[in-house]
Amino acid sequence: MRQLVVLGLVLVLAGILLEGAAAAGECGRASADRVALRMAPCISAADDPQSTPTSSCCSAVHTIGQSPSCLCAVMLSGTARAAGIKPEVAITIPKRCNMADRPVGYKLHAALTTS
Repeated sequence: MRQLVVLGLVLVLAGILLEGAAAAGECGRASADRVALRMAPCISAADDPQSTPTSSCCSAVHTIGQSPSCLCAVMLSGTARAAGIKPEVAITIPKRCNMADRPVGYKLHAALTTS
């Protein structure tokens, strides 16, 4: 009887883990459009490539940039497009925020030039 209970628990946990993995995207369980809302402080920096991003913008970029694929997805998201964000300007924000490890710019640039 105990073995059946343990087996049942293992199957339930496996199902939960598989469901979570299937639901995860570039930004984990949150959609890129939803995460893009956290980039609201960057709206002026995404409009003017010469502007200095605010500290709240850089904080958001550093947090989201811990997952470069998420940051790229956010910059190419429908939310960013609807806000009038120009991806070619947005990809300069991590550099302007002095983000040390920013390989996303190169990957995003490749995505922009092939689409």
